[in-house]
Amino acid sequence: MTPRSRPDPRGATAEYHDEYSETLGAEFRKLQDAFLSDTVSVLTTREPIRLPQTASVAEALETMLTEDQAAVIVVDESGRLTGIATDRDLLKRAADRDSTKSTLGAVMTPDPEALRPDDRICYALNRMMAMSCRTVPLVDDERRPVGLVTVDDVAKWLAALFPEAILNLRPGDRLKQPTERDGG
Repeated sequence: MTPRSRPDPRGATAEYHDEYSETLGAEFRKLQDAFLSDTVSVLTTREPIRLPQTASVAEALETMLTEDQAAVIVVDESGRLTGIATDRDLLKRAADRDSTKSTLGAVMTPDPEALRPDDRICYALNRMMAMSCRTVPLVDDERRPVGLVTVDDVAKWLAALFPEAILNLRPGDRLKQPTERDGG
């Protein structure tokens, strides 16, 4: 009795090799290249909200709501980064305090890790994952805040790289124009 021969997985894949597979391979290489070469400076970041440690939690919350931002950057007298207070920080650390009397200095994350514009996007994601955070300050060489990098910024960057894949279209489908009607 002869042992059963196992199918060659390469043969099975070759059977399904088509233009779509080639497109996926090319897109994967494009993504890999972008992750390893694009820097944080290509992300569309917003101007950060800067407040001193002495600012009240109420002021920080009001400013965050007005500016629609997820964090406040805490700076010293010379404008250098000393802390960050995210929406999560404020919910966890200031929920049981009087927000008009509590200061940012009491609830902020002191001396947070920060990114620089020339850091690669893969490094930014690494830091976000390692620190379990969604928002990281972006600073210049003198540690002055110049932006705020968020998971949302990275998602928008990915969507711009692969608009059709993100919109879940099959290869060859065309994008619907805003003026076109959907269905019946």
